[in-house]
Amino acid sequence: MSMTTPSASRAAPWGPDAQTIGLVGLAHGTSHFFHMLLPPLFPWLIGEFSLSYSELGLLVTVFFVISGVGQALSGFLVDRVGARPVLFVALACFTLAGLAAAWASGYGGLVLAAALAGLGNAPFHPVDFTILNKRVSPPRLGHAFSVHGITGNLGWAAAPVFMAGVTTATGSWRMACAGAAGLAAVVLAALVWQRQALDDRPGRTAHAAQASAVAVSDHPMAFLKLPSVWLCFSFFFWTTCALSAIQSFASPALRSLYGLPLAVTSLVVTGYMLAGAAGMVIGGFLVAKVQRLERIIGVCLVGSGLLLAGAGLGVLPGLVAVGLVALAGLGTGIAGPSRDMLIKRAAPPGATGRVYGTVYSGLDLGFAVAPPLLGLLMDRGATSGIFYAAAGALALAVGSAAWVGTRVAAAGAAPRRAPA
Repeated sequence: MSMTTPSASRAAPWGPDAQTIGLVGLAHGTSHFFHMLLPPLFPWLIGEFSLSYSELGLLVTVFFVISGVGQALSGFLVDRVGARPVLFVALACFTLAGLAAAWASGYGGLVLAAALAGLGNAPFHPVDFTILNKRVSPPRLGHAFSVHGITGNLGWAAAPVFMAGVTTATGSWRMACAGAAGLAAVVLAALVWQRQALDDRPGRTAHAAQASAVAVSDHPMAFLKLPSVWLCFSFFFWTTCALSAIQSFASPALRSLYGLPLAVTSLVVTGYMLAGAAGMVIGGFLVAKVQRLERIIGVCLVGSGLLLAGAGLGVLPGLVAVGLVALAGLGTGIAGPSRDMLIKRAAPPGATGRVYGTVYSGLDLGFAVAPPLLGLLMDRGATSGIFYAAAGALALAVGSAAWVGTRVAAAGAAPRRAPA
C-alpha cells in the first residue's frame, strides 16, 4: 500500500515560493556585490595611497578572515535565533562598510571598510539556505539554489561595472563607495518591508510540519565529526582559490600577458560572472535529473580549468584569451546548484545553519589565503601563474566533490541493503 502526503500529491503554489526565492536572491546578490566593494577600485587606490598589490590583497584577506570566522559562528546563531534578524543586521553592516570606504583617509580606513563588509557577509549562506530549505517546497529547491547562485554571480558581475563606472563618471572613487552604501540601505528597506516572506520561525514557514519533525539528537557539535562536512569545506576552499584568482588578478594578468587595454580586461570578471549565471540556469534543471551530482561537478570544473590554463599560455590572440577566461565561468556555474544540493544531502537533519556555516567558511578561507599569494605572483611578474593556479585549484576541488558524492551515495544505499 502506498501513502501520499498533500505536498506530494499537489504542488505548492508558485507565488510564496517565488517571493521567498526572489528576496533571498536579492540579499545574496548584495552580499556578493560587497565582496567586490574594493577590488574594482584597486587601480585608483594604488594611485591615491601608493599601495602594492600585496597590500591590496591583504584587504581582501581581512574581509574573508572576518567573514570566514563569522560564518562558522553565525550558523549556530541562525539555528538559535532565526535567520531573518541576522539577515537585517548583515545588510546594515554593508551600509556602514560603504560609508567607511567613502570616508577613508588612508590604508587604515580601507581596512575598516573591509572588516565591516566581512562582518556583514559572514551570515549570508547560513541565513540564505536556512530560509530556502524551510520556506521553499522541495520540488523547487533545485531552482531556488540556481537562482541563489545566479544572483550571487550577478552581484559579482555588477560590482566592477558599478564601482568603476561611477568612479569614471564622477571622477571620485569615494562617490562609488557612497553609492554602494545607498544600494545596501535600499535592499535592507525592501527586505524589511517584505519580511513575512523571510520568516523562518517554527510554525511560520511553508513547511512547518516538516521543519518541526526533524531535530538533532546529538551534541550540537556532533556534525563536525562527519567527514563529508570537511570534504565539502575543502571543495569550497579550492574552488574559491580559483575564483579569487579571476576576481582579483585576471584583469591585470591579461594586460601584462597580452598587452590589452584596461577597458577590455576590466570586463573579464563581468563576463566570467555572466557566463556563470547562465550556467546556473542550466545547472538548476540538471539537479532534478541527475543522481550522482559529483559527476556534473567534475566534468564542468575540469573543462573550466582547461580553459583557464589555455589563457595562461600567453600565445593566443588577446581577445581569444579574454573569451576563454569568461567562458570558464559557464562550467563553474553549471556545477553550482549540484554543489549546493550535494551539501544538503550530506548534512544531518536539523543542523542546516551550522553545516552551511561551516562548509561555506571554506569559501572565506580560500578568499583569505589566495589573494596575498597571488599578489606575490603578480609583484614578481609571474602572471601566467595566476591562471595555472586557478586551474590546479579546480582540479583539487573535483577530487573533494568526488569523495563527497561517493560517501553520500554509500550512505543512501546502506538503508536499502539493511535486512528487514
